[in-house]
Amino acid sequence: MSFGKLKKGLNTIEMLERELHLKQLQINRLLNITQAINNNVKTTGLFEMYSSFLSWEMGVKKMALYFRQNDTWTCKASIGIEERMLQMDITGELAKYTRLNNVTDTDHPFVKLFDVVVPVRHKEVPLAYVFIGGFGEDEDMYNKVQFITTITNIITVAIENKRLFNQQLEQERLRREMELAREMQQLLIPKQFPSCKAYELAGIYMPHLNVGGDYFDFVEHPDGKLTFCIADIAGKGVAAALLMSNFQANFHTLLQQNTSLKEFVTALNLAVLRITKGERFLTFFVGQYDKNSRMLNYVNAGHTPPALAMNDKILHLKAGTTVLGAFDELPFVEVGKVHVKSGALILLSTDGLSELKNEAGEFLDYDFGERFVLENYHLQATEFNLKIMEELDQFKGKASFQDDFTVLTCKIF
Repeated sequence: MSFGKLKKGLNTIEMLERELHLKQLQINRLLNITQAINNNVKTTGLFEMYSSFLSWEMGVKKMALYFRQNDTWTCKASIGIEERMLQMDITGELAKYTRLNNVTDTDHPFVKLFDVVVPVRHKEVPLAYVFIGGFGEDEDMYNKVQFITTITNIITVAIENKRLFNQQLEQERLRREMELAREMQQLLIPKQFPSCKAYELAGIYMPHLNVGGDYFDFVEHPDGKLTFCIADIAGKGVAAALLMSNFQANFHTLLQQNTSLKEFVTALNLAVLRITKGERFLTFFVGQYDKNSRMLNYVNAGHTPPALAMNDKILHLKAGTTVLGAFDELPFVEVGKVHVKSGALILLSTDGLSELKNEAGEFLDYDFGERFVLENYHLQATEFNLKIMEELDQFKGKASFQDDFTVLTCKIF
């Protein structure tokens, strides 16, 4: 064998050894990244390992890796690209690339810095894009891009799994919060109602989304008076449940001070305002019935006027004030007064009744509530509520309530 052939053979062996060594380094780094994924390394750590791998082991001179963040695509890792170029919004360009592409035919100032773009997709949904450039003429571009594609897929899937896992944790946290709020509300809403020779109360409470913004309550006083109320708190979920909890505490505390109904509502408004800072409000109706004098005093704070059925007529209880929690000082407070005859019935409800639709998308007749009350106010409170639920179920069919549905019925004997 001639010296030239021997030298050429040695050079080939050296080249193969270098390539083998490089492949071993690449595989070792790939194993390191896989181990980091298994060890739940933070996303920022994975991006750093990815950049280091492409720069040192793969010899990549230009790279930009994009992930979706909300509705925009953001560069999470880069090599050899000026910061001002990375600030460019390339969202409109990315939709063009659905598979591995050469990007030589482009006029976009950012995209034309690179040679290849590799999209990572899952079920036609893009998860990431990596732009690669700066290849030399003598480089094995095909094999290098294939290996980069593999490692990019591994990194992308790992980060997407992290995102989905964190999303699942957040959903579980929210579900638990909603469950706690629901349990809190169930403790606040009365389950048992008074029934005596003078009056009977009965309630229906059906929150639309497990946790609603409706509330009703009552207090029987030693002097024979009965105070009852209904409220509709703006909003839903945990915030509404917390506001309801505070409102219920203030309702009972202020009621114990034995002030006039006007002073009570004025103090309740300030209590709500302290809690909400004016960012939320509630509609409210409170009635106070004296069984000895048969007088009903009430204040309606922006709530749907309750219907008082008596002597085959309907009286809408409108006197009062504006909503609670919106103003430092209520502009006016009018206390309504009604002498209640035997056999009367008072229906308090929230707006879930007026917003109910059937399967055809039709609303209840405008005069349904008044007509129903006139036809059935002779019933006792519990029977009245059962009857109204039968009527509503028949009307709506398989449709569901579009809002919280709450009723408090007071029968006066």
